[in-house]
Amino acid sequence: MNSWFMPIVTVVAVVAAIVLAFIGSGAMGGTEVSEAAGGALSADATPFAPDGPAFSIWSVIYAGLVLYTIYQLLPKQRASARHARLRPWAALSALLNAAWLGVVQLDSIWGSVIVIVILLLVLIRILFILRSGKPSTNTDRIITDGTFGLYLGWVTVATTANTAALIAQVTGLDTFTGWEWAAVAVIAVVAAIGISLEIFNQGRIAPALAISWGLAWIAVARTSGEYESLILVWAAGIAAALVLATAIWVRIMVERRTAKTTWRP
Repeated sequence: MNSWFMPIVTVVAVVAAIVLAFIGSGAMGGTEVSEAAGGALSADATPFAPDGPAFSIWSVIYAGLVLYTIYQLLPKQRASARHARLRPWAALSALLNAAWLGVVQLDSIWGSVIVIVILLLVLIRILFILRSGKPSTNTDRIITDGTFGLYLGWVTVATTANTAALIAQVTGLDTFTGWEWAAVAVIAVVAAIGISLEIFNQGRIAPALAISWGLAWIAVARTSGEYESLILVWAAGIAAALVLATAIWVRIMVERRTAKTTWRP
């Protein structure tokens, strides 16, 4: 009986979060996220806002979460200490995502930043859990590590964009002289975080894919609109390439090191 409790709780939490996210996104007649809070989270609201198609990554993340909830119900995963540690945090991350959408629907940018920072911390905790134990199979690696890696990478970019929206609302970035170079500095910080994640995470590709995806769409968004900037197009594009290249390089180094330690003459 007890072995089923947390797996079922995880399923309920993720399903509820996805339903609430669907409602909170404006798909059922509510305000779309891009139009909520006076458009503070639209693609042209700040220099850090990704272009609209970037948010399609949520479809992949939600699909991964659904697969994960099914996968963690299987007997081997129910008996796994790794999954036992992961489940409460996975459920919490899904509920926080739904809470973020709810707060945005209430037009609270301050609240959205608080929620997304907590979500980011929860996903970092999940990273440490996954990093502490190896996935049991390639299926585990793809469904569990892949899903939460994408989730962490995207929320890393989204936290920056959400914080920028708050700063823009409070101060007005359009009146800030030298905003382009300030934006370049923040993009550099995001790239540094992405590179550090890949080094710590031994080149697991999912976080890098999500961060690079977000940065690439920031570059696309800066090709037109109020914050059109060739400087930011190049900065975000180079940052995206560096994060992805680092992940590939670290993965190659890890594979070579593993091959050397396992080879026998």
